[in-house]
Amino acid sequence: MPDSLRSTAERRTRVLIVEPVSSGTRMVEDAYLLGFEVVVASAGVDDRSLPSGVAGFVGTLLTVDTNDEQALADAVVAFHAEHPVDAVVPGQEFYIPAVTRLVHRLGLPGLPLEAIDPVRNKALMRERTAAAGLRVPRHVRAGTPEEIERAAETIGFPCVIKPVESSGSIHVRRTDSAGELRAAFEELAADRRLDLGFAMDPRVVVEEYVTGPEFSADGYVHEGEVVVLSLTRKLLGPEPYFVELGHIVPSDVPADVLERVTAYVRGVTEAVCITSGPFHCELRLPEDEPVLIEIAARLPGDRITELVQLATGTSMSRVMLAAYLGRTPQELRAEGERQTKCAGIRYFTAEGLTSYSELKGWDEVAARPEVTETGLVIAAGEEIPPLHDFRGRIGYALFSADSPEQAREIWQSLGETVVPVP
Repeated sequence: MPDSLRSTAERRTRVLIVEPVSSGTRMVEDAYLLGFEVVVASAGVDDRSLPSGVAGFVGTLLTVDTNDEQALADAVVAFHAEHPVDAVVPGQEFYIPAVTRLVHRLGLPGLPLEAIDPVRNKALMRERTAAAGLRVPRHVRAGTPEEIERAAETIGFPCVIKPVESSGSIHVRRTDSAGELRAAFEELAADRRLDLGFAMDPRVVVEEYVTGPEFSADGYVHEGEVVVLSLTRKLLGPEPYFVELGHIVPSDVPADVLERVTAYVRGVTEAVCITSGPFHCELRLPEDEPVLIEIAARLPGDRITELVQLATGTSMSRVMLAAYLGRTPQELRAEGERQTKCAGIRYFTAEGLTSYSELKGWDEVAARPEVTETGLVIAAGEEIPPLHDFRGRIGYALFSADSPEQAREIWQSLGETVVPVP
């Protein structure tokens, strides 16, 4: 009997994941471990291809240009007609719009159509959040040199320039003068590098520089309830850039501050129409009051998904699968036992170097009992991009700790131990 004629009860749950990269690969593995039939749609080129360690969990691979929304829709609809899928899930933030339109076309669970723009466009998400009466940075949109100049007059200095639809801190920069702001915009507009096959969009927001420690509220929405699993401490590199060099789960903010953050995040998710599934809400806390940096309707990157699971026991990847299947997190056994009181990651850099010959202290770091995993992103002899965004990080170490304070000490110690040699 063809799959299209079988009832759901007669076949395995079938999940189609569009271009799983970064944290999206965890959904592939979790779907496989849950006994689901895993289908992946991927372009299969450059950074849009399955990592070798993930391919074994995939039952069917649909090779299609995932950046061509019409081609992606045609491929998924044709597959669904012969082999009905129970969920179509975005494997990366860039594919939320296409997937959201697809699930509505197929009658499957997902975000409302009203969420497409505010969860991707950083200008619109600020406007929607401000309209809800919540504090956001003062900001203006800009996309031309003339608009940049007017933005500088409106916002003043210091200010931050940020692409409206990018990720990984790419071209996010603090500027302290009109000349720096103009140069930052010109650099962005001239950048021809591709990110998952997408060219850089020159539209930006220019916003006030908000002081204070940076965090991400990582959690999910289910049946109207907002659950903050972790207020994750973010440790940044030197300004004027905002490269994330570490994350600690959970942070040690007081209970009353966490309550204010949770209420604030609830308001933000409502403002941008995140009605189900995970969110990653970045914010700063000037004087312990939350101010939005940005929010995304996806799993957090930078291994935060794993840190949250280690420190809380909750699998955010299973939570996301549950949301797109229209099930509860409990049905997918998303909640388990935590493995450690606190978990963290340290990213290593080689500031001032364009390559390195060896990393002193690397073996020492790997041998430390609290370190659970190490990895190199840029090997010895390879070119190191400037430390302007995530692409300038050369390696990482995951670790566990008994408290956020101890985690911060370990993070500092690991950074002092690893020394790149020219």
